[in-house]
Amino acid sequence: MKTTLAKPRTYVPHDLPIVWENLDVLYNELLSREINDLASLEKWMLDRNELDAVIQEDQAWRYIQMTCHTDKEEYAENFRYFTTEIEPKIAPIQNELDKKLMANPWTDKLDQDQYFIYLRKVKKALEIFRSENISLFTEIQLQQQAYQAIVGGMTVKLRGEEYTMQQAATRLLDTDRAVRQEAWDAITAVRLEQAQALEDIFQDLLRLRHQVALNAGFANYRDYMFVAMGRFDYSVADCEAFHTAVADHVVPVMQELAVERKHKLQLETLKPWDTQVDPDNLAPLKPFQSGQELIDKTQQAFAAMHPYMGECISTMKANGLFDVESRKGKAPGGYNYPLYESGAPFIFMNATGTMRDLTTMVHEGGHAIHTFISADLALNDFKDVPSEVAELASMSMELLSMEQWHHFLPNPDDLARAKREQMEDVLSTLPWVATVDKFQHWLYTNPEHTPVQRTEAWKRIYTEFGQGFADWTSHDEAQQYLWHKQLHIFEVPFYYIEYGFAQLGAISVWKNYLSDRDKTLTHYLAALKLGYTQPIGKIYEAAGIRFDFSPEYVADLVKFVKSERNKN
Repeated sequence: MKTTLAKPRTYVPHDLPIVWENLDVLYNELLSREINDLASLEKWMLDRNELDAVIQEDQAWRYIQMTCHTDKEEYAENFRYFTTEIEPKIAPIQNELDKKLMANPWTDKLDQDQYFIYLRKVKKALEIFRSENISLFTEIQLQQQAYQAIVGGMTVKLRGEEYTMQQAATRLLDTDRAVRQEAWDAITAVRLEQAQALEDIFQDLLRLRHQVALNAGFANYRDYMFVAMGRFDYSVADCEAFHTAVADHVVPVMQELAVERKHKLQLETLKPWDTQVDPDNLAPLKPFQSGQELIDKTQQAFAAMHPYMGECISTMKANGLFDVESRKGKAPGGYNYPLYESGAPFIFMNATGTMRDLTTMVHEGGHAIHTFISADLALNDFKDVPSEVAELASMSMELLSMEQWHHFLPNPDDLARAKREQMEDVLSTLPWVATVDKFQHWLYTNPEHTPVQRTEAWKRIYTEFGQGFADWTSHDEAQQYLWHKQLHIFEVPFYYIEYGFAQLGAISVWKNYLSDRDKTLTHYLAALKLGYTQPIGKIYEAAGIRFDFSPEYVADLVKFVKSERNKN
């Protein structure tokens, strides 16, 4: 599947069927081509880039179709074909192409300001590449697909009606506590039915990932991933400092808010099904009624913020680049998937009409703007931004867009309430990020642990960051397996601390925005336009903020958010 946005090709034949026999010919041409001057090197890089973009977009559509329809074997098989028959064969050739690039004498003549980040990444990829890991990566992808199939097929029966997990979760916003508990019990029962299956999948993932690390010469998968993910700008110690800062400066504030919530709801104890309902016991906000309305109002809000942003959403609408409503047989979660050949993204989510859906849409919309504005960069690797930058784009948009939420909530009281909820959500994100990240550090630095030890570690870490600020008495098993719902742990390990770093950056962007809107938007878009052509710290500087997660910085930003929340 292709959009109408795809640019003309100069190297890969148009409408080339993506099967290995066709790709092999092109890859071998790249491998054998002579490069005798700077111009021929740059042409070779662009041709390789075009081939990569075509393949990436083909893989993207296979993934998109599979997640949109986890119950259709045709789409699952299409994705499996790529995973088992194409991807393993590309990996060693990409490694040889990287070697060819780094060995060519003209590579040193490339503009180092432009290519420094890219060449640094290539060097690291060469250092950790091991041919014996290719088959392990295939096994890992298949296990991740199994996870998607299980959670995508989960449904809940409530009073004779069948609902997706996302649809059932809307009842956790109900002002009737009995309704909330009924929904929570039903959702939890479904998750627990699959707990052993998910434990088995994770056990296999743990084994496979640890072997990948050992093969590459690392003591554990955590240390391997810090290199594989290109974490050049911070260390394990920085992550640990973030954990401490959140425990010291965010958790106490969230505990205060939990006590406030308990008193407002007139409850003796706050249970897990009491944490999402409005504390004043008001009915849930309904910012939209349908997926199409969500898309349309997002386009209006973005256009009001900046004409370019509105045009991006309009382009996606015109090209059918959305699947936003929850339904049976659809994978959980939400994502913005860049399409490198088209220069546009696809937004996937599971909307059910809640405020959380609105924030998910503007979050993914921030990623979408990032995809569009960096689309003209010469190489795909220039657009393949690290998550610390990608999530800055999306999490900033959650806050920047608040001034335009009147398109969804015309009532001033509803609007003020939505903003207050968003600020509480901004703070609550930080302890959960710290919990998930610290748990993953433990998982992979203790690879021989037993399931019992894993449970003990999870409960200890979850307690350290507030246990969701609820009382889990009599719900020990639900708490034990709560981490199963976090798809990142299964599908994209160690991709989570970035949300914490980016949340701090987003708060800083928003703080600047309240002082000078036009200047802040100019800086924000300029930072996004850089893609990944500068170190993370420089990109944050371009956005007018610091890449900082020190205790003092965290404390200052938490104080600011708390102050703004109290204004609404």
